[in-house]
Amino acid sequence: MDFVSIRIITDDVTRLVTFYEKATEVPATWSTEDFAELRTASGTVAIAHTRTVALFAAGSSRPADNHSVVIEFLVDDVDRTYERLTGQVTDFVNEPTTMPWGNRSLLLRDPDGNLVNFFTPVTAAAIAKFGR
Repeated sequence: MDFVSIRIITDDVTRLVTFYEKATEVPATWSTEDFAELRTASGTVAIAHTRTVALFAAGSSRPADNHSVVIEFLVDDVDRTYERLTGQVTDFVNEPTTMPWGNRSLLLRDPDGNLVNFFTPVTAAAIAKFGR
């Protein structure tokens, strides 16, 4: 089994896609006006309109209501990412901080309030874990 993607349900696909394109510097591929994907080497962030929920199970997902998942991106330099996003992101939860498990992390919220973590391994163990 392989993990392939995470899908974010939103009422404003264009706004969220624009945010993630700027934040990740990854261009989106649009399938329809209700569905786009940002593909990286290790996984995909899919962004879908609330209208698509009915195709699976009506009412099973609510936009802008995430309180338990953090979307994470491994970056080469989290401090540089923070500098680049300053002025674009309006809700930083923290500035780059070195965590006890060896990653330097930047936590923010996307326009729908989802938590997003950009991180760079900085200790030997964390660098070995991520091959960086």
